[in-house]
Amino acid sequence: MSYPETKRVDQVDNYHGTEVADPYRWLEQDSAAVSAWVDAQNDFSRPYLESLPARERIKQQLTGLWNYEKVSTPEKHAGKYFFYRNDGLQNQSVLYTQDNLDSPPQILIDPNSFSDDGTVSLARTSISPEARYIAYAKSDGGSDWTSWHVRDIRSGEDLTDVLTGTKFTSVSWHPDGDGFFYSRYPENANGDADDSQPVAVYYHQLGDDQQQDALVYQRSDKATWNPYPQVTDDGRYLLIDIFEGYTANAVYYRPLNDSDAEFKPLFAKWDAQYNYVTSHDGQLYFRTTKDAPTGRVIAVDTKQPEMAQWQQIVPAQKQTLDSISAVGSRLFANYLQDARSRVAIYDMSGGEATELALPGIGSISGFGGDKDSDETFFSFTSFTEPGKIYRYRIADDHRSLWHETEVPLDLSNYETEQVFYESKDGTRVPMFIIHRKGLTLNGQQPTLLYGYGGFNVSLTPSYSVTRMVWLEMGGVLAIPNLRGGGEYGEAWHQAGTKQQKQNVFDDFVAAAEWLIANNYTNSDKLAIQGGSNGGLLVGATLLQRPDLFAAALPAVGVLDMLRYHLPSANARGWSSDYGLSENADEFAALYAYSPVHNVEPGTCYPATLITTGDHDNRVVPWHSYKFAAALQHGQGCDKPVLLRVETRAGHGAGTPTWMRIEGYADQWAFLAEQLGMTF
Repeated sequence: MSYPETKRVDQVDNYHGTEVADPYRWLEQDSAAVSAWVDAQNDFSRPYLESLPARERIKQQLTGLWNYEKVSTPEKHAGKYFFYRNDGLQNQSVLYTQDNLDSPPQILIDPNSFSDDGTVSLARTSISPEARYIAYAKSDGGSDWTSWHVRDIRSGEDLTDVLTGTKFTSVSWHPDGDGFFYSRYPENANGDADDSQPVAVYYHQLGDDQQQDALVYQRSDKATWNPYPQVTDDGRYLLIDIFEGYTANAVYYRPLNDSDAEFKPLFAKWDAQYNYVTSHDGQLYFRTTKDAPTGRVIAVDTKQPEMAQWQQIVPAQKQTLDSISAVGSRLFANYLQDARSRVAIYDMSGGEATELALPGIGSISGFGGDKDSDETFFSFTSFTEPGKIYRYRIADDHRSLWHETEVPLDLSNYETEQVFYESKDGTRVPMFIIHRKGLTLNGQQPTLLYGYGGFNVSLTPSYSVTRMVWLEMGGVLAIPNLRGGGEYGEAWHQAGTKQQKQNVFDDFVAAAEWLIANNYTNSDKLAIQGGSNGGLLVGATLLQRPDLFAAALPAVGVLDMLRYHLPSANARGWSSDYGLSENADEFAALYAYSPVHNVEPGTCYPATLITTGDHDNRVVPWHSYKFAAALQHGQGCDKPVLLRVETRAGHGAGTPTWMRIEGYADQWAFLAEQLGMTF
């Protein structure tokens, strides 16, 4: 194919004695030349994608199957109920509130009113004590940068407060409801927020200008420490949770009512993860991986915080403790058993009250709300179950169906199986396979292999409109639970990090080989897909085994592993999984698989559609630019290598419905063409 011209520059870097060429370094710039190059790539890829024979039909099917009511799991705060609803094709879901479950829901925040094209979204919310106010964050064009606003819940009117310079932070309200703690980035010389530096914690008093906000905590001596605030449920303490990666953290504290007191370390050895759960009887509850790779719950007294004085509330089990919350003097523990949910309910001393019976193999979420609430809600979903939401009455352990999602599709035609296969080193890896009932195992089924494998993220069963369209097209979907994820605890996570990252790619390749060996598909009918860290997975795997796949869909991928850490303090935090090219031993591992650096010119690579968003400031889009340039330059056959850059889109969150439909119409039509799918 005659791709748009991409200049190559004479840029060579020396890493620990190894010279590494970087001919596409110029694509990292924010310049007119890069914008022109992106326009040329879009002008090349979009006509190609729009001309694909199946695209319009797939778009119509996506639109039709997307058009159903979607309701989120409610949370109860100060006697009021809060939930999201989308009537079908609304670009953004609307936040509703109810005084009771029999009263008509009232719109509290409608993000569809933020912009004409639906590209400004509602990123985060936090409800004040007594549910008088709601703080909410807006994201423009999918950016991680947010602006915080405050709305009076009773009147529906916004206050004058506007806070900027924030990413990733939630807000934690003071018990009096007159202000909240949050984290923001410092300003550079131009007065813009600078995310190359760590955040600091501030207190915002309602009605004040942001410039009046009081600095609460910062660590100018620790360039990689990012602190975030949390007020304990009993209102006694302000906790500072310090982030520096995905393996361990630190927690400091001080009495909330003594702003002059110094923050003291509660957990400061950086030896495990410590996640605040709740406070009870003067003690602070944390989920931790300390001496418990699958997770346990401990109670700590600030007067005696030493490890020897910790009280174990919920001991570690064989299954991974994925999440835990406290509502109504109960602890709701969500465990993963081979990547499927299992829920145990404990009292506050750790005595198990009950095992929650689930309607099948799937995922549970919810159990939110005030600690003293008399009820909570949870939802159940699976690959072929769009969602059942249950109301759980705590006093008598009673649950009832509150909402059942109905979709315009007969889901009884499909089934899910879970298989286990051996990876290259003999490790046993689980994989979900979803397909039509009565599937003929003749080795000819178009199959999509999706993976992630990183940052302790677990891939559990969930309903997806886009995946159902793939299944309706006659495809098979396979989702392995690769090392690097959290399905089997911290040991499983660590087995896919740093110098062991190759295990993740080996697990993915082994999944593909298993599908072929067991007559689901063949290399001409097999495609791979992944986003973000999963985009890295796809990029690295298609380069290592180009013979194994017909097509690849790397989205918003981390693809230059030698320079990924440079754009922001957040990106540098990924080093707990990846390592850093600054370190000689970690450089060797990174260089060995970095997609941008491992394209071999003249090799026939799978047909590849690389996608990213121009507002992605998490995994900056130049990763995809450089990989597309390298792959187009090196492609040794006529299989297409396309770059699709979405404007006014970021890393994925907040993308409006119309844009998601357009994007998946392109991707599925591309796969249909490359896998020879007929309808």
